[in-house]
Amino acid sequence: MDKCVLILAGGKGKRMKSDLPKVLHKVCGKEMLNHVIDVMRKSDFESINIIIGKGADQVKIATKEKNVTYSFQSEQLGTGHAVMCAKEFLKDKDGIVAIFAGDAPLISEDTVKKFIKFHEQGGYKATLLTSILEHPDGYGRIIRNSQDGVERIVEHKDCSADELKVKEVNAAMYCFDIKILLNGLEKIKNDNAQKEYYLTDMIEILRKAGEKIGAMAIDFEETLGVNSRVQLSEVERIMRNRINKKHMENGVTIIDPNCTYIGEDVQIEKDTIVYPGNVIEGNSIIKEGCILYPNSRIVSSIISENVTIQSSVILESKIGSNTTVGPFAYIRPETSIGSHARIGDFVEIKKSKIGNNTKVSHLTYIGDAEVGKNCNFGCGTVVVNYDGKEKHKTIIGDNSFIGCNTNLVSPVEVEDNTYIAAGSTITEKVPEGSLAIARSRQVNKKDWVSKNNLKK
Repeated sequence: MDKCVLILAGGKGKRMKSDLPKVLHKVCGKEMLNHVIDVMRKSDFESINIIIGKGADQVKIATKEKNVTYSFQSEQLGTGHAVMCAKEFLKDKDGIVAIFAGDAPLISEDTVKKFIKFHEQGGYKATLLTSILEHPDGYGRIIRNSQDGVERIVEHKDCSADELKVKEVNAAMYCFDIKILLNGLEKIKNDNAQKEYYLTDMIEILRKAGEKIGAMAIDFEETLGVNSRVQLSEVERIMRNRINKKHMENGVTIIDPNCTYIGEDVQIEKDTIVYPGNVIEGNSIIKEGCILYPNSRIVSSIISENVTIQSSVILESKIGSNTTVGPFAYIRPETSIGSHARIGDFVEIKKSKIGNNTKVSHLTYIGDAEVGKNCNFGCGTVVVNYDGKEKHKTIIGDNSFIGCNTNLVSPVEVEDNTYIAAGSTITEKVPEGSLAIARSRQVNKKDWVSKNNLKK
């Protein structure tokens, strides 16, 4: 038996006032559509089909690694019409299909699994999710019969005065028997105020055909969709609170959850302390016992045990255990820093490997380099890795001491146990055990100031 899902993602979202398709706006660092896809994947659906329309190429690019298929909706003529566009995807399948919205990212894996179980165990041909609202303005109402079964769903703009008093609303999330759905789609009409094909009409069509229809009520928060920037911020707040609460329950100290921004896919281990203003994104892993002082950004990086970070940016890199970073360090992609290292203020490291116990304390740039263990970089060191056309590599051996204001002109190698005098520009290999001095001898010209009438 097939178990698949359709995700509606064809609308542009005019109220967002954006050139970006609505479903690609991000919540906690991830596109809303990708939140929904990830939940569906965790909920054991075998195949996922995205119904795309406006901005179809952008949606495909954003979801290219998600192993999904696509159906195209050339005109946006309602939710029923969107599902009609997926007939080719559904035609040879026999089982159940769930239908969710790509702009409703708060639905949880637990709820989706309960929903499918409710549908299957109840023997329903159609099941919908609902919520109870004290003020349900704008939502489609669930109209029940005298046996408390679902009679039909009426869109707000089509409700009678009595129907407007109903507080149970449609969450616009469904599960259908595939063959029943395909047959019913042929009977949906667009004789309504909007001249659109409503998927909600399927409920009345199936009831009249004598099919069994179920409804499962859930927390309204999980059903929230996004149609404006205001709603986007509200959904962001809810998801951020969920994420932060999960980490705190797992043993992480978050000093001020309202000012801490952690992506959904981030992993943080116990006894780490996160101060306000930190932004942790992508697939970052923060291991045990770290201290993240205020105002750092960490993206898709691995931070090992007992690392301390202050006001720094770390992108797609790895930091070894017991290392300190910052303040104001910039660790660019493809960098690996060893354990017990020190990366200090106003240091930039790009695509380099830094060994254990090495200190790069301040005002230094290291790019495209391989640095050994127990090295020390003086203030103002620059690895000159770019010749105007190509990047070149610098190799620095273990136990090297690089004096202040040194230029290492790549490609160049500095072997183990070497010293470089301050102010040197190194263009040739420094052999092991050597002191390299690459600067002019000092010359003092006596009385030069007065002879040139420069005395003040």
